[in-house]
Amino acid sequence: MAKALDGIKVVQLANFVAAAATGRYLADHGADVIIVEAAKGDPLRYTGVQEGRPQDMKENTTWEYLNGNKRCISLNTKTPEGMEALMKLLEDADVLVTNWRLGALQRAGLDYETLKVKFPKLIYAMILGYGATGPDKDLPGYDFTAFFGRGGYTENLRRRGGQPITMLPGLGDNNVGLMLALGIVTALVKRKETGVGDFVSSSLYETAIFNHSIMLLAAQYDGAAREYPISIYDNKNPLNGSYISSDDRIIQCAMPDYNPRFEHFCEVIGRKDMIECGKYWPQADMVEKGNLVECIDEITKTFAQKTCEEWKEILREGDIPFSVAYKWTEILDDPQANAVGAFYDVTCPNGEVRKITHTPVRITSEGELDGRVAPLIGEQGVEIMKEIGYSDEKIREMLESGALYVWKDEN
Repeated sequence: MAKALDGIKVVQLANFVAAAATGRYLADHGADVIIVEAAKGDPLRYTGVQEGRPQDMKENTTWEYLNGNKRCISLNTKTPEGMEALMKLLEDADVLVTNWRLGALQRAGLDYETLKVKFPKLIYAMILGYGATGPDKDLPGYDFTAFFGRGGYTENLRRRGGQPITMLPGLGDNNVGLMLALGIVTALVKRKETGVGDFVSSSLYETAIFNHSIMLLAAQYDGAAREYPISIYDNKNPLNGSYISSDDRIIQCAMPDYNPRFEHFCEVIGRKDMIECGKYWPQADMVEKGNLVECIDEITKTFAQKTCEEWKEILREGDIPFSVAYKWTEILDDPQANAVGAFYDVTCPNGEVRKITHTPVRITSEGELDGRVAPLIGEQGVEIMKEIGYSDEKIREMLESGALYVWKDEN
């Protein structure tokens, strides 16, 4: 079935998560994404211990979700032969995706200013930590630092006076990776008109800023945004709170429009008395008269009287916007997640079958998203070299010299 990006060739010169997420999105929608990897492999291939899975080249769920549907060539770009092969790859490429730091790219002659002269139609797409300009543009950027830390999550999502929350690996990277994919597709549309490539960038820091737009912009005024981090009792809208059931499950409610929702919510949870007492509505009066803490306590006590399953039935029947806070093991088995195709099964090279996540965009005319196994180091290197004009003899010479590498299982 035809896909939107059929015929688009992408060279992925990157490591870790963010740029790979960009490439995965493009590959899912038809692009031929070619990973250029060093012989020792992307550092992402060696993160098994902290994720609880085997430290094994043959079973790597993180590598799979980011690099499925792609091909891989392993080149030593520090050799003349390896760099020459990379240049040949770029000759007919539509997009280069990279997250190398600016200084490293300049030293290798792979910066935008150099490549746009050689390949004027190339869309040069770059993931950055803090942006392409400014005093901190050359700082190393990871999602724990540029996205979570400087971007406002670590400080503002803890409870006041409490310890910082433990950040989740890859969350910021996935965000910025999809942002860059959006930029690339936009640039491809523009190139149809102009015939000229462009420089496209996004950064972890800018993405975090955009994600925090509502509260960040509200911080220009005196009020809630300037009071963060907050305790449960600083939340001026109890209907946007999270409460704990009798069996210790978190139930998150979401009703930003407090005043029109309050009476119905109280009726649904069996607390008409909270309406009749007149202390908790309207919202502005509740806050001004000092009844906010009491309101939160009353709702907290109410939720503690029933189990999670009982509340699910009550709140669904009452059409209350809510969700149980799921554990990851529950998401893996969630009928809704599986019905929308959030996962697909991969048979790893060692024979184990594991669930892998799909990128979260569907285009009806493309049908179901593909889920081909991610490549081993340099797995398609020989076929890619032949595609760009190398002879069998030259390929053999490069394999012998180490300019080209194909991983082999020694066990």
